[in-house]
Amino acid sequence: MIFLELFLQTAEKHFMVGHRVTYYVFTDRPADVPRVPLAEGRQLVVLEVRNYARWQDVSMHRMEMISNFSRQRFLREVDYLVCVDVDMKFSDHVGVEILSPLFGTLHPGFYRAAREGFTYERRPRSQAYILREEGDFYYAGGFFGGSVVEVLQLTTACHQAMVVDWANAIEAVCHDESHLNRYLLYHKPTKVLSPEYLWDERMLQRPPFLRKLRYVAVPKNHTEIRN
Repeated sequence: MIFLELFLQTAEKHFMVGHRVTYYVFTDRPADVPRVPLAEGRQLVVLEVRNYARWQDVSMHRMEMISNFSRQRFLREVDYLVCVDVDMKFSDHVGVEILSPLFGTLHPGFYRAAREGFTYERRPRSQAYILREEGDFYYAGGFFGGSVVEVLQLTTACHQAMVVDWANAIEAVCHDESHLNRYLLYHKPTKVLSPEYLWDERMLQRPPFLRKLRYVAVPKNHTEIRN
């Protein structure tokens, strides 16, 4: 919860301003969700989910959560889903320019890398496996989305692939992000966003061509947060 208040405050300044927005917050601690004033036509919906002992499991099970809630309510409540990590803040305009049936965001750590440098899953036993001669981009797991129908298909496919991996006692190298990249390799996104939509100023030097950073990581102790 330590990131949610800043996330919501900055979203109200920069995210889809002037449009109807529903913030769906997945949490195992609904009583701790902060109260943040929202503009007219915008609402926060808290969706209680179970906790997991390992951060990797929290990350991987969000595909299942998004898939399940898409069937239960998102399909009838909204047109598009924007799935993002909450340990971030908006720092510039993010609007309808991102919307498309299916969109992904170039990972800020790999947007300049050759395909050989991507951290795709390379073990054939995993459902996230990608051949070394395949792949075009490496997508970030922290900012993707599209129409609810497309996101439902994506998250369902990724979750089903992870279930098979669990049954075979294997865990993809980058967890749900590995499965996301496998899916987007064979189901090409209709829009690809630049790393300006997902950036970490502490870990990466900003290149001159990125004139704006729209969604950036909040400084944190990763080990402390994950534990």
